[in-house]
Amino acid sequence: MRLVLATSNKGKVREIKALCEDYEVIPYTELIDEFEIVEDGDTFQANALIKAEAVFAALEDKNVIVIADDSGISVDVLDGVPGIYSARYAGEDANDVDNLKKLMQAIANKGVSSSPAFYTAAIAIVTPNTKRTVHGWMHGTALSSARGEGGFGYDPMFVPLGYEQTLGELSDDVKKKLSHRSQALSLVKRVLQTL
Repeated sequence: MRLVLATSNKGKVREIKALCEDYEVIPYTELIDEFEIVEDGDTFQANALIKAEAVFAALEDKNVIVIADDSGISVDVLDGVPGIYSARYAGEDANDVDNLKKLMQAIANKGVSSSPAFYTAAIAIVTPNTKRTVHGWMHGTALSSARGEGGFGYDPMFVPLGYEQTLGELSDDVKKKLSHRSQALSLVKRVLQTL
């Protein structure tokens, strides 16, 4: 079964491919030109659906299954920020390093070196006959400093519950078991089995 991902984010594509080895997983940009999708929903779920529906419509192929992920980190000491704005926290043209630095600085500006935090992943599944969404979460601690070179996004500043290393330090195998995206993708696989 072919799954088309409504993303061109290389980190997400790599992670979803690794977690969905039983499927052919391709980013939509291998089928059509990349286009701007305005994510103006007010929840992860709404934005995931916006992305999946936009790519499904653009593909004009009724035999395709499109999945889209919207995910981010919410930090308690910052009242849930950056939340749905995680990917563009440091501005529209910001990259992962810019976002990471801004979030670590925001935590430090509160006079603390860490805060409880959690990741959310909402994944939308759009087919000719159905629109479904599932969620996954990963709880832990956000730090005001980075450790480790692995992963992407905010991984070097996040320590999962029950661990002492950041996601930037932990092995890919450990992250696969823990991640918010892997939790959500396990539910995606169940949905796909019912289609």
